[in-house]
Amino acid sequence: MKHKDKETPKQETENSAQETAAPQEQTGAKETQPDYYDQLLRLKAEFDNYRKRVEREKPELINWGKRETLMSLLPIYDVMLHAKCQLDKIMAGEKTEQEIKDLCLGIDMIFKEFEKVFASQNVRPMLCVGEPYDPMKHEVLSVVPGDGTNDGLVVSEMQKGFICGDKILRPARVCIAKAPAQAEEKAAE
Repeated sequence: MKHKDKETPKQETENSAQETAAPQEQTGAKETQPDYYDQLLRLKAEFDNYRKRVEREKPELINWGKRETLMSLLPIYDVMLHAKCQLDKIMAGEKTEQEIKDLCLGIDMIFKEFEKVFASQNVRPMLCVGEPYDPMKHEVLSVVPGDGTNDGLVVSEMQKGFICGDKILRPARVCIAKAPAQAEEKAAE
């Protein structure tokens, strides 16, 4: 009668080989696991440093953008100051025809400087008069009676609207034409 507890020599060598292989696999797994964990810790630390650097640099970038904008406005300020000096001379009673022409020229130069700044920033004015009313582009300030041909069209512009790239920077404030109420009543019948 053979005991089931006893193993043959062949079985013993297989079992001992399995027992020695298992610790080697475990140690191999432990060796690779710390590498992944260390990489994860390094990656986390790098990301934290990146986030802190971005938070530190953000105010600097905002201030740089402000400075750039203000620098582009300084030539306009210079021209406006010159125009104000001309206006002060005119108001003091020293008005000559040439000084009035200089004032008009100065105001024209102001608008040209603004156009340069706007063009450099991809800002352009909206062309509204004669266009159909668009609530996304226009803010209606008044309505005037219209005829059948200009119903719903912008008839005047009270404040210019501007587009920056493909986005509306500021809607235009406009006056639109509306057909008389009698025409609407007849249309409803």
